[in-house]
Amino acid sequence: QVQLVESGGGLVQAGGSLKLSCVVSGRTFNNYHMGWFRQAPGKEREFVGRISWSGSYTSYADSVKGRFTISRDNAKNTVYLQMNSLKPEDTAVYSCAIDSRPWRPVGLRGEYDYWGQGTQVTVSS
Repeated sequence: QVQLVESGGGLVQAGGSLKLSCVVSGRTFNNYHMGWFRQAPGKEREFVGRISWSGSYTSYADSVKGRFTISRDNAKNTVYLQMNSLKPEDTAVYSCAIDSRPWRPVGLRGEYDYWGQGTQVTVSS
């Protein structure tokens, strides 16, 4: 059974930083791309960014580019989301997800089949 467990959320002031973690079990972690998503109250889920299975390729939504960084430690089955210069509009539940296809070419859009339960990030102004 594939499980993803996020941690690291919390309350932070605008301009501050948080680092989220997502631990994966039940799948050979280092064969799969990983994605981060977020959902604010009353809004649809939004893509934040993703990292390739090797860690050599990352991509980000324009809204977070230059502020957020995704990394992974394949030895620990963990993907991270470092969030800097946080803004109130970054307030949301953040979830990680694992791609459904191993070694998917990075040029292809990711398709995710398992998700974590999410962790709340609240940025106060």
